[in-house]
Amino acid sequence: MQTAAKAPISEKFISFEGTEGVGKSTLIANVAAHLTAQGIDFIQTREPGGSPFAEQLRAMLLDPATTMTEDSELLLMFAARADHVAQVILPALAQGKWVLCDRFTDSTIAYQGFGRKQGDRAELSKIELLIRQFVAKMPDMTIWLDLPVTEGMSRAKNRGKLDRFEQNQLAFFERVHQGFAYQAQQEPQRVKRIDAQGTPDEVLAKVLTQLGI
Repeated sequence: MQTAAKAPISEKFISFEGTEGVGKSTLIANVAAHLTAQGIDFIQTREPGGSPFAEQLRAMLLDPATTMTEDSELLLMFAARADHVAQVILPALAQGKWVLCDRFTDSTIAYQGFGRKQGDRAELSKIELLIRQFVAKMPDMTIWLDLPVTEGMSRAKNRGKLDRFEQNQLAFFERVHQGFAYQAQQEPQRVKRIDAQGTPDEVLAKVLTQLGI
């Protein structure tokens, strides 16, 4: 008996999340190669950044020499995101393309909501309000690469000079990890936890199973 092939998901906006050094860049490159082999049109993008204006804000946000308040950081993230969605993500989706995005709103909840504010309920409510007001399209699926924080930080340090976020202490990233776990619990239909321990091919296989391709 011939088994019908599993139809790929209809959703096209996929975000990739995780703490530092979990292997997002490698995974996204591997997913992109698979989509190319399947003849699926797509774009790769990132946050903060993705559009010319948002990339200018990215440079400011990641520069270790930049000093700003936590509220300023949060609002700049959303300024970059609003432009990115309008200028890049929505047009690509309108053309029928898949969007592979390195970080999106879950990183804001994890880094600003938990890393900076320890999961404070009032802060999370503020972020959720900003998402409702300024994010015109949420990912159809989010791949959360879960890796022990100490292992990820060791990888990140081996990459060279650390950016403004990477320079935070271990306790900060433990809270960030809690933020991603919180999101996976809040939205299990969208946020898919992937064990990032293993070879790149093993991680890719798990992700392709989730994507149905």
